[in-house]
Amino acid sequence: MQRGTKALLGTLLAASALVAPQVASAQTAREAELEARLAKLEQEMQALKADLVSARSEQAATAAQAQAAVTTSTAAATKVAALEAKPPVQQDGFRAGSTTIKVGGYIKLLAASTSYSEGEVATNSLGRDFYLPQSIPTGTGPASTVTDFTAKQSRFWVNFATDISGHTLKGYVEADFQTAPGTQGSQRTTNGYNPALRRAYIQFDKWTFGQDWSTFQYTGALPETTDYVGGAEGTVFVRQPLIRYSTPLGNGMTLHLSAENDESGTANLGAPALIENGDDRLPDFAARLAWAGKAGELSLAALGRQVRVQNAGVTASTGGFGVSAAGKLFLNEAKTGDLRFMATYGNNIGRYVGLNFAPDAVYVPATNRLEDVRVFAAIAALRVPLAPGVRANLMGSYQSVDYADALPLASIASFNQRAWSAAANLFWSPVKNIDLGVEYRHGERKLVNGADGAVNRIEFAAKYGF
Repeated sequence: MQRGTKALLGTLLAASALVAPQVASAQTAREAELEARLAKLEQEMQALKADLVSARSEQAATAAQAQAAVTTSTAAATKVAALEAKPPVQQDGFRAGSTTIKVGGYIKLLAASTSYSEGEVATNSLGRDFYLPQSIPTGTGPASTVTDFTAKQSRFWVNFATDISGHTLKGYVEADFQTAPGTQGSQRTTNGYNPALRRAYIQFDKWTFGQDWSTFQYTGALPETTDYVGGAEGTVFVRQPLIRYSTPLGNGMTLHLSAENDESGTANLGAPALIENGDDRLPDFAARLAWAGKAGELSLAALGRQVRVQNAGVTASTGGFGVSAAGKLFLNEAKTGDLRFMATYGNNIGRYVGLNFAPDAVYVPATNRLEDVRVFAAIAALRVPLAPGVRANLMGSYQSVDYADALPLASIASFNQRAWSAAANLFWSPVKNIDLGVEYRHGERKLVNGADGAVNRIEFAAKYGF
């Protein structure tokens, strides 16, 4: 029995020994398969995580790009709005080599109706084109009214500036059609008029060479007017060749010193007609101290000269001097309103004041002397802004002449003694470059003998500046 049991146990043990390796082998293969599947799942999970991270990164990048696009669009819109708010930048002139050239000027139509109390001014004369006090008829002539249209005052200029290291070099040429001598067109047909030189000069650093406004004149006192000058009797008004030195002194002050063209416009005793002698030897000397600041501008000028005549080898000469104070005071910060003024006194400086209303001196053949002529002149103008593009101007002008006591009254009876004028206008600029104006002016002239005359003028002007 025991032998049988032992044999059975032995058999079972042998069988289990044969089965156990097979079971262990099966378990090992499954585990390997499971581990492989787990490894694959881990790889897929890592890949999914990488895809998720990449997707989130792309989403963030897309959002950043969208925000950048919004920022850029906003900046562009802001820049466009800023550009639209500003006027377009215009090219200032054009280049020719190292020189910048600018062209400008204006085209002007003037229509005037003029009434004279004592006669009529000859057609095609300067007194018909603009207010010229010495042309006002005096005496007891019949009253007359005339109407004139002209575009002679149109002008143009060319400005040159050349780049030179460490230096300033400029040139300027200006012309109009108002005062040219020589052959002129007929009002009946073509109205053709010759161009006339106004200014032509070069500037090199502090020096000016050429034709310009006299240093004795402060041009800022000229009023805004439809007229060519505006209150001619009261202002210094001369353009001529000169050599000028200008230097800043600091604090807005500038000193101008010049030697200018010498010419004597004298009259002979008994004949008021002016004579250009061409006998001068010394230049006229002028100095002007100018100040410019926020409140306005001031000018103080002095003039010294020689007046000389020569007839048949006989020479007479005398000296002359003048002083002039002028300025412009701004009435508002925009500088659209101002008060302009000038007062001038001098001895033998007639050609500098009022377009030679008085002679420089009076020549007396019997004594071979030039007798003195003293003048006082003043002009003032008030410019008042009324609305955007609309302003009014009020102006008054005056000149008196005092002749030497040595001159017999009977011999200077027909010489100018006094003139004055007053005017008011209204200007409207519908656009930046267009000025439309209407003006009324009254002027009077009186001679030494008491004869006088008056003029009343209504003008309309249309001007395009460029």
